[in-house]
Amino acid sequence: MTSTTAGELRVALVQEVAGLDPAGNRARLEPATPSDADLVVFPEAFARDFGEAGSDVGPFAEPVDGPFGQEVERVAAQRGTTLVAGMFEASQDPARPWNTLLVRGAATAAYRKVHLYDSFGYRESDRLLAGPVEPTVVDVAGFSVGLLTCYDLRFPELARALVDRGAEVLVVPAAWVAGERKVDHWRTLVRARAIENTVFVAAAGQPGPRYSGHSLVVDPMGDVLAEAADGPAVLRATLTRAALDQARRTNPSLSNRRL
Repeated sequence: MTSTTAGELRVALVQEVAGLDPAGNRARLEPATPSDADLVVFPEAFARDFGEAGSDVGPFAEPVDGPFGQEVERVAAQRGTTLVAGMFEASQDPARPWNTLLVRGAATAAYRKVHLYDSFGYRESDRLLAGPVEPTVVDVAGFSVGLLTCYDLRFPELARALVDRGAEVLVVPAAWVAGERKVDHWRTLVRARAIENTVFVAAAGQPGPRYSGHSLVVDPMGDVLAEAADGPAVLRATLTRAALDQARRTNPSLSNRRL
């Protein structure tokens, strides 16, 4: 991979379906990962999809250094990038794993989803364990990147906690279930988190028909830099420190806070 220009972060969002075969999903990581991005983001639960609503995902849980984690690490090194992808991580409760984002490459982290999707008729907490409230921020190519997963997007407190820890980019892998108003909620919330925090937001979703697609990258003023439709896609954008600094000069809302 060619070197990054100083003050730039090249992002690729891979809007691909996660299947029910973990080995098949692992095999798709390498061909689906671009070699010309600093940060490549796959959707939530890419190691193995949730399956039918209410399905037991415990049998598909792995440690972070299991087969999926090893392949994520290998592909990140092979492509010379930092890779983010979702998996079910084995927890102390065999029946309820964590919904975890792995980060491998120039940065290493594991973020366990804090807010479980007990909404819109679903009960994610019946099958998954909520992670600790530990905002996770990593450095990628000189940018501080904070991690959120899907339903976390509806909780501005977590995004603000990440920004308070220095996040300049929020990454949101998701499996945003399709339905009435769902794309509108998704786009509105992604833009809101960007505007209120004056940060970039890179949100990577699984495509339709089950999920909403519409992966998008939004700048700190709320402008959409790139957006996919509802089918499989690879979305690209270059984030610049100049744009971040300009937005924070124009709208110094973080420094104007009183609470």
